[in-house]
Amino acid sequence: MVRLTADLIWKSPHFFNAIKERELDLRGCSLGPNLLDLGLYDFALRKLTSLLLSFAAGNKIAVIENLGATEDQFDTIDLSDNEIVKLENFPYLNRLGTLLVNNNRITRINPNLGEFLLKLHTLVLTNNRLTNLAEIDPLASLPKLQYLSLLDNTVTKQTDYRLYVIHKLKHLRLLDFKKVKQQERVAAAQKFHSKEAEEEAKKVPVKTFTPGQPEAQDTMEVQGPKVVAPTPEQITAIKAAIANTHTLEEAARLEKALSTGQVPAEFAMPKPDANMAEASEEADKMDTDGQNQESEADGQKQDDESTPIQED
Repeated sequence: MVRLTADLIWKSPHFFNAIKERELDLRGCSLGPNLLDLGLYDFALRKLTSLLLSFAAGNKIAVIENLGATEDQFDTIDLSDNEIVKLENFPYLNRLGTLLVNNNRITRINPNLGEFLLKLHTLVLTNNRLTNLAEIDPLASLPKLQYLSLLDNTVTKQTDYRLYVIHKLKHLRLLDFKKVKQQERVAAAQKFHSKEAEEEAKKVPVKTFTPGQPEAQDTMEVQGPKVVAPTPEQITAIKAAIANTHTLEEAARLEKALSTGQVPAEFAMPKPDANMAEASEEADKMDTDGQNQESEADGQKQDDESTPIQED
């Protein structure tokens, strides 16, 4: 990492960009010579050379400072691909209209940012580390902000994120490269009609994903129905069915069920209800009565056989 010094600012590429605005390129903090001094006046070639110098140098700016050295001579400043954590320390830059700060580590924005960047209309904060709605409230201090990108920030997953941003930034025309529609403005005004509604929205936690831990819904799907192991009687019946089956498919199905501890539908024991319980009791009673009658008959037969026949 390097410091954003006045010397670094003077040596960084600056040129007229594709829309004829004067741009200062601090992207990835290239330390090469001024590309204009090399005679590279083609815009695309300048940008490509700037990127190559950035990768070669491997330097990253961590803190915004010393931008007063620009003497407010630029319409666009590109601070992309650095290690900036806080969007602060800007001097008065009345000319600056576009600020590119994508691919950084921004977690905090100066609440008074609008006092120093009075004409800023475009702000690109793609791929930073803003996580909740309260952290983007300071953007409301920018009086001219019309184009904003917060893509690839965790805050975009917050409930009612888009409506909240539209509500806070009254002049916004484009959010995350999507046009702000009139019906969205009306919905935002209705949703956040009071301070209490705003504070309630800020309390809603952001849904996050923890690696290795499935979500609740996925967990329920994975668990599925509880498997009941077959009883010894069912195992015997399944083995008998395998021995008596006439098709290989049926035998394979039964063997698979037996090996996995599952009970095929035809061998499942139905859950007894009140009527079945009564029927079972009646059947047991009938079996008991039959057995008693058979015992009495056998006893009578034995008595008859043991009694000698008397001859006259």
